[in-house]
Amino acid sequence: MNEAARAVMQELPEIVFAFGVSDEYSFVLRRNTDLFDRRESKIVTLITSLFTAYYIHLWPAHFQGERFILSPPLPSFDGRAVIYPTTRALRDYISWRQVDAHINNLYNTTFWALMQRGGMTAVEAEKELVETLSKDKHEILFSRFGINYNNEPEIFKKGSVLFRDYAETAIPPPPPETQPGEQISKTQLEKRKKAQRKAKITLSFCDVIKDAFWEQRPWILGGTGMKE
Repeated sequence: MNEAARAVMQELPEIVFAFGVSDEYSFVLRRNTDLFDRRESKIVTLITSLFTAYYIHLWPAHFQGERFILSPPLPSFDGRAVIYPTTRALRDYISWRQVDAHINNLYNTTFWALMQRGGMTAVEAEKELVETLSKDKHEILFSRFGINYNNEPEIFKKGSVLFRDYAETAIPPPPPETQPGEQISKTQLEKRKKAQRKAKITLSFCDVIKDAFWEQRPWILGGTGMKE
């Protein structure tokens, strides 16, 4: 999933950020992107088809052996486009995705521990977890199975974050986004696209809820105020 998403970002420099968890990936385009003249159907179908193609293409590099050979029904993905009215609204969505990743992973980690280590059936494990809070699941994992959830891999607790990291290259970040009604010259546009293509695409499993991630990388959301 992560490598397929990285390949999509390499193909489409207009994508500035991506977040993945489970079987879903969200891609964020520049606020003022002119990709396909902002035609929703073209953008959605291209990103979805690119992701699916790379997912299948890259599969053998990660899953080898006869038992892992892909056969029909082959992997497929659907997509949809959403326009968020403000930077704050977009960040709220991304934050929700990361919170959801944590909630689901904590539940699943506890559920499978009860089954695989505790000998419960799926029905029994589900009944055990009904109405439990986060602290209850932490307690079940630690007291019964010696599992400290805080030590679980960050990729599962926080999901996967992909972004263009100009700090890791000698390429300067693109200029801040223009405001509605402002014009950008062809020269500036070409410089921006060149910088975007050359920037390193970094994979991280970090916190994107707090301000620190965005304040350290203002180019991701256009260099405007985070509360705009």
